Order: sequence, then structure tokens, then C-alpha cells
Amino acid sequence: MDSKVQQVVKETILNLHKKGIPATPSEYQKEFCEISKVYDFSVQECEVFKKFVEKLSKNEQIEIKNKEIATFEDLIPILLNRVSKENLDSLAKLFQQSITPSISIDIDEDLHKFSVKIGNSPALMFEDDIQKEMQNFITKRFEADKKVVKEKTAEIAKMLTLMGQYFSDAIQSSGNGSKEVSNIKSEIQSMDMQAPNIETLTNLQSKLISAAKSIENEMSNVGEKLSSGKSEVETLEQKVIQLQEELEKTRQESIKDHLTGLLTRRAYDDAIKRIENNFIRNNTQYAIVFFDLDHFKKINDSFGHEAGDVVLSTFAKVLGKNTRDLDVVSRYGGEEFVAIVHFNLKRELLKYLKRIKSIIQENNFLYKNNKIHVTFSAGVAIRNNHSSYDSTIQKSDMLLYQAKESGRNKIILEDGTVI
Repeated sequence: MDSKVQQVVKETILNLHKKGIPATPSEYQKEFCEISKVYDFSVQECEVFKKFVEKLSKNEQIEIKNKEIATFEDLIPILLNRVSKENLDSLAKLFQQSITPSISIDIDEDLHKFSVKIGNSPALMFEDDIQKEMQNFITKRFEADKKVVKEKTAEIAKMLTLMGQYFSDAIQSSGNGSKEVSNIKSEIQSMDMQAPNIETLTNLQSKLISAAKSIENEMSNVGEKLSSGKSEVETLEQKVIQLQEELEKTRQESIKDHLTGLLTRRAYDDAIKRIENNFIRNNTQYAIVFFDLDHFKKINDSFGHEAGDVVLSTFAKVLGKNTRDLDVVSRYGGEEFVAIVHFNLKRELLKYLKRIKSIIQENNFLYKNNKIHVTFSAGVAIRNNHSSYDSTIQKSDMLLYQAKESGRNKIILEDGTVI
């Protein structure tokens, strides 16, 4: 056994030397495990690592295989990408809201049971079977909304049909009376007015009276039909107005974050495409500002998640109120926010950043009877200094990280300016 170990150790060192790889503990262990397989030699550390990897998700196993990871040290970056269990509760609530039909508010028993299930055990959301159920409910939600929209628009078509019918009846009724009067007129014109016959005049009088009554009855019927039609049209009109309001609400919900009222990540992605196209055509200068609330987890731990929501929504209001309409501000995720700020001179950008920091720095956030002091860190990158939007936002994210690592409560620009 000792000789086999010595042989594995020897070949491990030789292979590392041939490959030009430094014999660091991590690289040595990786090569050692590979050589031990050739000699059919079982190494406890290698077996422990193998069994640990088998417990990870399929995607994580694929990434480990592609990156040829063989040590626990190299596993750390992958494991850090996992979602924290502390965030699962809010993630589960958001999903329950997303699968509830936005126009048709009916919720069937299956959806109710599923919502309770993931509400009680949010970690289930990572199971394959549960994710298939989630996809199924998302499909059902879209179908439910489409069905209601189809029903509502059918009401509009019905209203137009009714209006056309009522006007058609009115024109036709009026036409019948006019035709009868026209016939009487022709009869009068053909009479010998020099020697009128009493019987003829009497008959004509009767016809005129009859025609008048006919017109009166016809107009009365038309009036009743129009009155009835007006009532139905007004009812349909109210339904159309309600539909418009519901559709507008649904549209707003798709572009506005439900908690902060700022743009959602998806709406932000759409907005930045327009801004980037404008930059390419007209070289319209803008900055990307990445904001992140400092020690936000402590606020949740100390005062509760409801207090955290109040802080997020209040901070969002400060950003929204102090950011111009031509600019864009969005909740990027969790306690992170991003703003796209257009400017001509650097002092304009600095004025905006100092105003935001001054408001947050000089005021407390109120939750019930608690005054919570909040600070934030931010990184600022200028689009003109980079070859693409992606590299610009990566730079602002890096500067944000630098601000947090160097003590927090500061804004760092890429030219070295610190606020």
C-alpha cells in the first residue's frame, strides 16, 4: 500500500511539472485524485468530495464538470451563487402573486393548495417537479387573463352591433311614415282643386289623420328602442371603461415594482435598449449609478421584514422624486437600485449624487415608533468611457463593491472622485 501511495505521489508531482502547473495544495489534490483512479487506489478525501458533489443540483454538477473542479476550495464560488434561504420567503410570495390571474381574480383549489405548499416550504421551489408545476400555473395564469380580455372585448363588439341596429330601426321607421305622407301628397296634387268632392276630401282627411297617428306611433316605438338601447349602451360603456382601467392596471403592474413603484428589472432592460440606441445615434452622454443600502439585513433582523419594506419603498421614493423624467430609475434586485442619469457637465451629475446622499444622510426612516438611520453605497460609471453598455454597468457594479469594501456610506466615481 505504501509503495502505491509513493507511486501516486511521484506521478502527481511529475504530471504537474510536465503541465507547467504550480504544485499548490488545490492543484496537487486535483491531480492526486486523478492519478489515484489510474492505480485503482481509493483516497478518502477524493471520495468525500465525489459524494458531496453528487448531492448538488444537476446544473451545479455540470458546471463543476465543465470547469474541472476537484477541490472544496474551488467549489466555494459556485456555492456562493446559491440563493440564501433568508430570501426564499419573499421569493415564494412574489411567485404566488405572479401566478394569480391579474384580471380574473378567481383562484382555484389547486392554485390555493400549491401556494400554501410553497409558502410553508419555500425551498421546494428548487425541486424539478415543483418547477414544472410552477410553469404549468404560469401558463394557466396567462390563459385566464387572455380569456377575460377576450370576453371583455366581446362586450365592445356587442355594443357596436346594438347601436347599429337601433339606428337602422330608427331610419326604417321614419322612412315608412315619410313614404305614407309622400303618397298622400301625390294624391292631393292629382286632385281637381277647382271642384273638390266632399267625399274625396273626407277620405283625404282620414288618410292624413291615419298617417299622423302612424308617424306618432312609429316615433314613439323608435324612442322606446333608443331609450332601451341607450341604457344597454351605457352599461356596456361602463364595462369598457372598467376593462380599460383593468388593462392599464395590468400594464402598470408589468412595468412597476409592486413594493417601490419604480421600474421592474424587465422594464429597465427595455428602457436601457432605447437609451443605448439613442447613445449610439446621437452620442447622448449618460452615467450608470448603482445604489445599495448598507447593512440592510441588520434592519430586517432588528425591526422585521415589514420595516425593511418601508425602508426600501421610502428610499425608492427619494430616488424617484429626485430623478428627472428623461432619466431612468429602477429596482435592480433586493436592496439594489440603478439609475441612468443623462448629463452634459460633470457638475450636473455630482449635484444629483450629492442631493440624494444629503437627503438620506440628514433624515431618518420612520417605522411605527422607530427612527431608523440608513446609509447607502454607490458606484458610478460613464458610458462614454466604455465600449459597451455591459462593460459600463460592470464597472459601476465594481465601484459599488469597492465603496462597500472601503467602509460603506460613500459614492465612488470611476475617475476617483468620492462623495
